[in-house]
Amino acid sequence: MDKTPTIPPRNSWTFSPDVNAEIRRAAATGIYDIRGGGAKRRVPHFDDLLFLGASMSRYPLEGYREKCGTNVTLGTRFAKKPIELKIPITIAGMSFGSLSGPAKEALGRGATMAGTSTTTGDGGMTEEERGHSQTLVYQYLPSRYGMNPDDLRRADAIEIVVGQGAKPGGGGMLLGQKITERVAGMRNLPEGIDQRSACRHPDWTGPDDLEIKILELREITGWEKPIYIKVGGARPYYDTALAVKAGADVVVLDGMQGGTAATQDVFIEHVGQPTLACIRPAVKALQDLGMHRKVQLIVSGGIRTGADVAKALAMGADAVSIGSAALIAIGENDPRWGKEYDAIGTTPDAYDDWHEGKDPAGITTQDAELMKRVDPVDAARRLHNYLSVLTLECQTLARACGKSHVHNLEPEDLCALTIEAAAMAGVPLAGTSWIPGQGGF
Repeated sequence: MDKTPTIPPRNSWTFSPDVNAEIRRAAATGIYDIRGGGAKRRVPHFDDLLFLGASMSRYPLEGYREKCGTNVTLGTRFAKKPIELKIPITIAGMSFGSLSGPAKEALGRGATMAGTSTTTGDGGMTEEERGHSQTLVYQYLPSRYGMNPDDLRRADAIEIVVGQGAKPGGGGMLLGQKITERVAGMRNLPEGIDQRSACRHPDWTGPDDLEIKILELREITGWEKPIYIKVGGARPYYDTALAVKAGADVVVLDGMQGGTAATQDVFIEHVGQPTLACIRPAVKALQDLGMHRKVQLIVSGGIRTGADVAKALAMGADAVSIGSAALIAIGENDPRWGKEYDAIGTTPDAYDDWHEGKDPAGITTQDAELMKRVDPVDAARRLHNYLSVLTLECQTLARACGKSHVHNLEPEDLCALTIEAAAMAGVPLAGTSWIPGQGGF
């Protein structure tokens, strides 16, 4: 009897089962893969950083007896009416069309309860969102879908979207099954026909033209509204510097872990940089221009916990913005709809076909029956709870580092667990004073 041990077969790392399945799908259909959500690959992130809590060399604050402030003011550079928020966590732009009306209402209600802002997204301003948002940021996108001067004036701030972290250099998509009569009317599109947003603005080609556009928007709104510029995490140093040159009050920096409702998978996974890698160059640009804290920096893309919030602030951000996490908080990908996710060939935590309009949770759909599953009041309560937890976690970490305000957190409060994270964040590798590329031991 042959007792030679059997060597088990090995899968190729390059041609893994997932890669092979995608090759077969592409060969069978001739269509590139479209999905929602953010990058699924593991890249350096906030989990690769740790706080150095107070011990002998630092004095911690007592948890529930000593205050730790969380308020933030956005738009102090030029706007007559800067935005005052109670917490440094905002809700990112997600369009009506991509999201249902009840979901947009829930975001507005929850943000207001927490004392923060929400953002319109592509496709214009809905009455549900404006009516329930104490502070609403109006996105001004290349598509110009739903844009009108009256809504610009009704908003509390304007965010000019140059790029998005999930797809810098690319436009958005909204498939025909989600373009209902109402969505089509707001976007001035034919009902039921696939729509693709432009990847660049039609009336300017660079920062000099953008400066003129910003002045135009300021004139329309009486110089009251803060002007944000949102960029994808591609070339954060130069993009931030050019945004400041063009006259931005606030820069919104979106890393590759940022979500999207629909774009090519190849964009999501292979364009842009991790959020962690983007913050330090953007802060450096502001510092080099003498504008750090004068022009506020909002960081987004993969923010999930109060620790993520605190680490972004410690690296120099003034606030963060959440999108995917906010949707999960109000009920997206909820396991209670597990059987229905199974029926469409997925599972709750893996569901990313938001563009198809079949979302069992009723959030990323325009299906009238599915939308009924979203109770805006209850969903808003859940979002408020989540934002409260993020804020309390951020405060707890700040107090542990001896800070009386979350904005007093600084890079010196951090160390990194990996060489990659140390290099990206510009903080020492744990147990050393070595910052890759900056010397030390």
